[in-house]
Amino acid sequence: MSDIDTAQHQLEENFAPWVQALSPRITEIDADKAVLEIPITAEIARVGGIVCGQALATLADTSMVFACAGHLGQFTPVATTNLETRFLAAATGDAIRCTARVIKAGRAMIFAEATLISLPAHKPVAAASATFFKP
Repeated sequence: MSDIDTAQHQLEENFAPWVQALSPRITEIDADKAVLEIPITAEIARVGGIVCGQALATLADTSMVFACAGHLGQFTPVATTNLETRFLAAATGDAIRCTARVIKAGRAMIFAEATLISLPAHKPVAAASATFFKP
C-alpha cells in the first residue's frame, strides 16, 4: 500500500472512534515506512500542555499497523501482541509525528519500531516497539 488517500480511508473505516478522535493523518506510506501525525489539542494535553502517554502510545501503535500495511502492500488486519512505549521527553508543541518501520516480518509475526517527535521542534519524545500477529 503506497497510496496515502487509500491508507487514510482505511484508517477512517477500520479504527475505533477514540483513535479517530486524535485526528490522525497519514503523511507518508510505502514499503519501508508509515508516517502519521496528530495535532496537539486540549483533549490530549494534561497539565502544562504535555501530551498524555496514552495518546502517544495510540499514535505509535496505529503508525506501526500502517507500517505493516505498507510492508505487505495492502491493508491487512493485524493484532498487536506486544507494545512497549518509552517516553523520552515531554511532548509539547503543535503536533506529534510518528515514523514507523517494519524491522522483520515472518509468515505470522511482524516486528516494528516507531519514533515520535514533537513539531515544530523536531524533538524526540517517545520510541516504541511492537509485535503484531498476522491472521
